[in-house]
Amino acid sequence: VIAGFLYAILILVVFHPVVDLIDNFNLTYKYAPLIIIRTAFEMTAVEKIEEQLASLRIAKRSMLSEEPAYLLDIDISKPAQSENSCFVAVSCSNKSIRVYNRETLNFLREYSSHPGILNGVRFAHACDSIVFSACSDGTVKCWDIRLATQKAVQIFSGYPSNVFISFDINRNDLIICAGTEKVEKDTFLVFWDARGITNCASATKEPLGVYSESHNDDITKICFHPIEPSLVVSGSTDGLVNAFDINKDNEDDALISTCNSDSSVSFIGWSGKDYKQVYCMTHDEGFCWWDIAQLDTEEPITLLHVLDVRDAVCVENDSLHYLVGGLYHEKTDKLFLLGGTSTGNIHLISCGTDGLSLVGTLCGGHSATVRSFCWNLTDESLLTGGEDAQLLLWKPGAVERSLAKKASMKIASSVQKRVRVHNSSSKARKS
Repeated sequence: VIAGFLYAILILVVFHPVVDLIDNFNLTYKYAPLIIIRTAFEMTAVEKIEEQLASLRIAKRSMLSEEPAYLLDIDISKPAQSENSCFVAVSCSNKSIRVYNRETLNFLREYSSHPGILNGVRFAHACDSIVFSACSDGTVKCWDIRLATQKAVQIFSGYPSNVFISFDINRNDLIICAGTEKVEKDTFLVFWDARGITNCASATKEPLGVYSESHNDDITKICFHPIEPSLVVSGSTDGLVNAFDINKDNEDDALISTCNSDSSVSFIGWSGKDYKQVYCMTHDEGFCWWDIAQLDTEEPITLLHVLDVRDAVCVENDSLHYLVGGLYHEKTDKLFLLGGTSTGNIHLISCGTDGLSLVGTLCGGHSATVRSFCWNLTDESLLTGGEDAQLLLWKPGAVERSLAKKASMKIASSVQKRVRVHNSSSKARKS
């Protein structure tokens, strides 16, 4: 019995490494398919975007208006995200807002604010007939597409010195925030209570208050969080990108983070799962990307900083002259940038912490610089507008009925001073 017991111990000692090896093999064999599947999924996500971009064709092209103008900003009515889209609103360099039917691109309405300059355009989230724009006369104006009147149905007034050049409305349509140009030493984020917009009360609304200490130059962009209605991020020509929680009692407590892009900010947005990341583009075509969820950790918050995207992205047989904006694609958990050429080509660029890479290019649509875009993730369609005065709707596999391409419409008329100029020379970029 004793001999048998000792023999059993000897067997275990001698063959224990073999047993471990077999167990490890089984463990590896068991979990290897999961690793392969996950890698394949990641590849498929990017490949899917590439296929979608490759299949995009011009479905509709808006008719040129009597007064051609640069198309500077685009928004679609929010119920559009649930496949019930009705309207597209476009802000133009001739100080007007134009509204189109989203599916046909037929012109519906035009709202003008002469002599003020309209900056940006946004639909209310809960009502697809309410559209807003900030104005250089110190107001944010609201129009109701259902009404025949060409006048603003509601006006949110600022303070006498305010010149608004950026704005946004939060997720639950409760708060409007607008950013000002610097006047003397002052620059402001101005807030209003937006409740009642769906009733379109005609009374002028006064501000709830302002933030005045966080920026020291023109506030060029404002973007509320896509999910959390109290979170907002602002960008300025002072190079700073500030994130706020406006539920706090004062500006100092509200300021969550300050990120420095080291250049004048031209575009900002939220990205990442639960939208805990912030990114920006600059007027000299730089790109910065931060993870503000890392603020209370020892991990660095900067995910990527590219001084000049034009030098960082390789475009074979073409070039990249400028950036238009960014898009976080929820389905694939990927951040993309949109850029282009002066001849109207559009480049889609994928962002990763290891750098930027070209996904694909759309050609043959625009004949001049593209200034604005809006991507509807529901049907993967893309709206683009540019300096050729054209509004284009791109859809996967679409066939444009009118094959007669419009001639180049590079507009010679004067454009509002806020329109950015894309410099291509290194000398201009350094200056």
